[in-house]
Amino acid sequence: MENLSMEAIMGYVETYGVPLLKAILIYIVGAWVIKKIIKAVRKMFAKGTYDESLQKFLVNLISWALKIFLIITVISTLGVETTSLAAVIAAAGLAVGLALQGSLSNFAGGVLIMIFKPYKIGDLIEAQGVLGSVKEIEIFTTKLITPQNKLAIVPNGALANGNIINYTAEGKMRVDTVVGVDYGSNIKKTKEVLLEMLKANPKVLEDPAPSVNVEELADSSVNLAVRPYCKPEDYWDVYFATIEGTKEALDKAGIEIPYPHEVQINK
Repeated sequence: MENLSMEAIMGYVETYGVPLLKAILIYIVGAWVIKKIIKAVRKMFAKGTYDESLQKFLVNLISWALKIFLIITVISTLGVETTSLAAVIAAAGLAVGLALQGSLSNFAGGVLIMIFKPYKIGDLIEAQGVLGSVKEIEIFTTKLITPQNKLAIVPNGALANGNIINYTAEGKMRVDTVVGVDYGSNIKKTKEVLLEMLKANPKVLEDPAPSVNVEELADSSVNLAVRPYCKPEDYWDVYFATIEGTKEALDKAGIEIPYPHEVQINK
């Protein structure tokens, strides 16, 4: 009985133990090889003139493909037939595909983004109700850093199929502000004062030239559209400088900015 037990144990070891050890060894070596391959691919991309967004996307794609191949190899080593495995994977793939249609849509969206390049890493974009700078474009999602320094993760499927406003693409942005002046103010002088203020700001571009135009004859003020242009990265600096500079320039020139008044009548 003792000999039979030992023979049975040895049989189990030979049948299941050896393939299991091989599978573990293959996984360890395979994971190490994948790590080296990904490192080499990153170096290759870094030496080339590839777009940064495309680099990260392809690295993620290659990494996932190699990991899936490694898992299939490990399962095959355990004795699962390749044909049976393929059938199982096909059936599972169909079930998972139906269950994860959104994820597949996001993957397809990521591919479309890489092909048509509506934005790249570093661009300031507005999409799906989110405004932010593109930090990373992954297989399924795009990561944005908002002006409040928050991380926003937006699905690629929604981005590929929705409206995208890219503020960086043209290299210039217009800053829109409106200021109201008293009806008794000299409009020509007011425009000159505001234009001088804008041109004195080194972050305001000369081309296109800044403009000041009458936008509206409101109930108690003449409203002027003050519109300088700047680089996308200087937007907020120019925006706040324009508002503050407008107040200071008009005060210095003696031009009144009207504000609501309350009149009390006593009988």
